[in-house]
Amino acid sequence: MDQNEVIAFLSEPSSYGLPAGAIERHETHGAIVFLIGDFAYKLKRAVRFPYMDYSTPERRRAACEAELTVNKRMAPSLYLEVRAIVHGADEKLRFGASSDPGALDWVVVMKRFPQSALLEQMRRRGALDDAIMRRLAEAVAEFHVKAETTWRFGGAAGIADVVEENVQVLMSFEGKPFARERIATYAAAAREAVKTMTARLDARRDSGFVRHCHGDLHLNNVCMMNGETLLFDAIEFSEAFSHIDVFYDLAFLLMDLEHAAERQFANVLLNRYLERTGDFGGLAPLPLFLSCRAAVRAHVKAAQANDTGDIERDALCYLEDAIRFLVPAKPQLVVLGGISGTGKSTLGRVLAPMIGAAPGAIVLRSDVLRKSLWGVPESVTLPDAAYAADTTRKVYDLLSSRAAEVLAAGHGVVIDAVYGTDEEREGAAALASQARVAFHPIWLDAPLATLEQRVTARRNDASDATVEVLHKQRAATTSPTGWVTVDAGGTPEDTLRRACSALGIDYDSGTTTSAHHA
Repeated sequence: MDQNEVIAFLSEPSSYGLPAGAIERHETHGAIVFLIGDFAYKLKRAVRFPYMDYSTPERRRAACEAELTVNKRMAPSLYLEVRAIVHGADEKLRFGASSDPGALDWVVVMKRFPQSALLEQMRRRGALDDAIMRRLAEAVAEFHVKAETTWRFGGAAGIADVVEENVQVLMSFEGKPFARERIATYAAAAREAVKTMTARLDARRDSGFVRHCHGDLHLNNVCMMNGETLLFDAIEFSEAFSHIDVFYDLAFLLMDLEHAAERQFANVLLNRYLERTGDFGGLAPLPLFLSCRAAVRAHVKAAQANDTGDIERDALCYLEDAIRFLVPAKPQLVVLGGISGTGKSTLGRVLAPMIGAAPGAIVLRSDVLRKSLWGVPESVTLPDAAYAADTTRKVYDLLSSRAAEVLAAGHGVVIDAVYGTDEEREGAAALASQARVAFHPIWLDAPLATLEQRVTARRNDASDATVEVLHKQRAATTSPTGWVTVDAGGTPEDTLRRACSALGIDYDSGTTTSAHHA
């Protein structure tokens, strides 16, 4: 269908009741968005692809209504209504109600936000931080927990279809730019991963982890408005694309950050998501999910290639990512012990991205697990009974069982806990031995005055330790034998350098990031 008349109408300020005004226009293969004043008007293109059909007015109307419905789940303040474009009595086009008969087309009306509010734009200008990543993780986790469960999609068959489609489309770009050998390497590794993960993927579907997700959850589809994290532009045109494993949904964001050499942020996002959902079962198939997302991006970029070669080079990098994600990494267990104020949590956060498979190790904090056992938010101070010996034993048992699950899934673990007794320390060593992974126990120590100052200055932290608790810990705890003692009395950077040295990590080598930048 020729949409020129509709596009011309939407390109005129007078169509919106304005005498003048600049109209900003953004185009994709499936839509054109017109930005004017405080609103955005999204027109579906009259196109048909194997996976998306907007070829008739009826299909575009249904797609607009579906887009409004699926996105109001995540961003109700952003998505406003569907409006028709109709001929008036004077035969000129005008906006009408979505129910108007004889409409030429429809648009989704949204509240406009500045492009600078997109997380991708924030990333490019260096405006992201750990706090934003934690809020993003919480928004995604809340959405996934509430999302409708389905058993008709997903599982091993769903991911196998993604892999085979990736291979087919990549082959269509053989030599322009992908080498046949690299496509074959991806195909063999991805198919083997699907075979290995078949039982797990099907079990996750059968356990309710395949849900009506976003489907296209990358940094350009998340914005910050008035301090609120909004996920938008979810897929409405394909149930197979949006009814997926929740971890496959999350994997797009993780892959996006990893590719952009932002592994620190990807690690924060993953760890906070796990703290909110407890879905540690998603870690085993995560490398396959990351690889699938990277391979999709590779052939999408190849289709957009131009004469400059920049997009083509990016496409090649995405294919290398897809292959790299499927190379197994040896899991290892790092235990950070020491009394309150030694900086275990601070060190764990910055150390985790350097360890193991993308996007780094899973951090398990005793303070967070203790709060979860009591069913209270991390900011709530627990009563003394929560620190009784039997409860503390349960906390360390949970740390061990969670760590064992993560290690078995092929990911590294950083445990952050006091480990003040020989029994607790022996338990950590036994855990590593049973999992048959490298064990790196680190004991953090610092002058008492420094510890007192740090504990007193804490705000909004999961730890309930006071100076009085600190003194009791100091009196009851001795440095363990067989552990590497690291001086934690200086700056966090000093402590990190010393810990890296103890772990055999080259602090200056850039191992915390992926090999290339977007």
